[in-house]
Amino acid sequence: MAEEQVFQEKFEKTPIIVAVITYISYAILYAFGHLRDAMRKYSLEKSKTPKELDRMMDFPTLYNDFSDFFTRNLYRRIRDCWNRPICSVPGDTFKLVERTSDDYGWTFHETGEEKEYINLGSYNYLGFAENKGPCADQSIEAIKKYGVTCSSPRAEAGTLDIHVELETLVAEFVGKESALVFGMGFATNSTNIPVLVGKGCLIVSDEMNHTSVVLGARLSGANIKTFRHNDLEHLEQILRASVIEGQPRTNRPWKKILIIVEGVYSMEGSLANLPGIIALKKKYKAYIYLDEAHSIGALGPNGRGVVEHFGLDPKDIDIMMGTFTKSFGAAGGYIAADATIIDALRSASHGHCYAMSMSPPVAQQTLSAFRQIMGLENGDLGRQRIRRLADNAKFFREHAQAMGFIVYGNNASPVIPMMIFMPAKIAAISRMCKEQGVCVVVVGYPATPVVESRVRFCISASHTRAQLIKVLKVLDQVGDRLGLKYSKEYKPGPFRILPGYTEEGNE
Repeated sequence: MAEEQVFQEKFEKTPIIVAVITYISYAILYAFGHLRDAMRKYSLEKSKTPKELDRMMDFPTLYNDFSDFFTRNLYRRIRDCWNRPICSVPGDTFKLVERTSDDYGWTFHETGEEKEYINLGSYNYLGFAENKGPCADQSIEAIKKYGVTCSSPRAEAGTLDIHVELETLVAEFVGKESALVFGMGFATNSTNIPVLVGKGCLIVSDEMNHTSVVLGARLSGANIKTFRHNDLEHLEQILRASVIEGQPRTNRPWKKILIIVEGVYSMEGSLANLPGIIALKKKYKAYIYLDEAHSIGALGPNGRGVVEHFGLDPKDIDIMMGTFTKSFGAAGGYIAADATIIDALRSASHGHCYAMSMSPPVAQQTLSAFRQIMGLENGDLGRQRIRRLADNAKFFREHAQAMGFIVYGNNASPVIPMMIFMPAKIAAISRMCKEQGVCVVVVGYPATPVVESRVRFCISASHTRAQLIKVLKVLDQVGDRLGLKYSKEYKPGPFRILPGYTEEGNE
C-alpha cells in the first residue's frame, strides 16, 4: 500500500526545446538588464533602486549584487503578480483591492475598486479560514475571556488552560506521548532543532526542505549533509558513509544522526517516501524529524498526516512537527514526541522560554478546528472536509493532466504545481487568469530552478466543483493562448469532464 502511494508521483521531464528557449529567454533578459544598468550608470535613465553611497564603499556591502540586479530588472516589471492586497477572508473566494502602476512596477496606487476572485493561492486546505461558524464564534468568546495576548512567554506567565488543552489534543491526534505548541510556525523549526542536536551530531536533510529547517540546522552547530529529494539510494549512501567514517578529523561516532524530511513539499507537490526513510532509519540507528506543515490535517483518512496516509506507526517517527496555518485557519506550530523530549524543549527551547506565547483566540481557533476534525464537535463535518479536500485535489490534478499540462507531485497532495517554464509566461498566465476572475500563485527563478517556473494551485475543501470547473476552463483557454500544454505523456486537448466524475461533485 505504501509503495503504491509513493509511485503515484509524477515529474515529467522538461522538453529539450522548451528548456533551450527558456535559457535563451533568461539570457536576453539579463543582457537587457545589464544594458539598462549601464544607462543608469551614465545617467541616461533615472535609477530608483537603493545603492551604496560613495563614502560607504570601503564598508561591507549592504546589498547583494545579483539579488538587487534581479529585483530591479526582472521582478519589478511583473511585481503586480505578487503581494496583492486582500480585503476579505481568504476562503474559496476573496476580494482584492485593485491597484495600478504608472511606472512599470516601481510604485502602485489604489483605484478604489474591490473585486472578488476565486482563490487558488492561499493555504486553506480544510476551509477553516472563515469569519463565521463555530470556530469564529468560539475565538470571539476566547477574546472576551482571555484578551488578545498573554504578554509573556510560555515559560513565565504565558501559559493558559487552552494552551495545555491544545497540547493534550495535539498529542492525542498525532499519536504521541506529549506535545508543545508555539506561536509561530517558522520558529517551531528554527528554535527547536538547535535543542535537539548540536556539535558532534549529524543532520541529514532533504535538499527541498523549508528555509525554517535550513536555519534551524545551521543554528544547531551540527554537521549538515543534504540528499537529493526523495532519493533513498543517495540517502543510504550518506548514512552508510557517515556511520563508517564518523566525525571529521577524529572519526569518533556521531552522537546523533537526525534525518529531516517534510510530509508534503509545497513547491513540488510531492510526499516524503516515508516507508523507505523509516526502513533506513532503523537500519542505521538514526532518528527522524518529520515536518508536517503541509500534511497535518490534509492527508490521511482522518487528517492525521502523511504517517496515517501510508498506514505507518507514529512510534517510528521520533519528532513530529506541524503548523496550524495551512489546515486549521490559525497560526503557530507544534512539536510532538516522547514526554522526555518535550520536557527538554520546555526548559531549553528559545521559542518556549523567550518568544511570546500563542495568542488566546488563535489557540482557540486551532482547538476548535481540531475538535471538528476529530469528531468531538459538529458530528462528521470535520471528516467531510478531509474527504472533500482529497476529492477536490484528485479531480483538479487529473483534469489538468488530461488537458496536456505538465503537473508535478503526488496524487494525494493538496498543492498542485503546473509547469510554465518560460519567464515571460509567468506574468502572462497570472494576469490572464486574474482577468477572468481567478487568482493563482506563480513562482519562478530563483525560487525554482531556471527552467522550472510554475503555477502553484492550492486546493481547499471549501472549493466547490463548479468553481474548480471554471478554473479548469480558464486554464484551458489560457493554456492554448500561451502554449502551455507541454506534456508528452498526455495528448493536449480541451477541457471535458472525465469518466467517473460529474459536474455536481460532492457538494
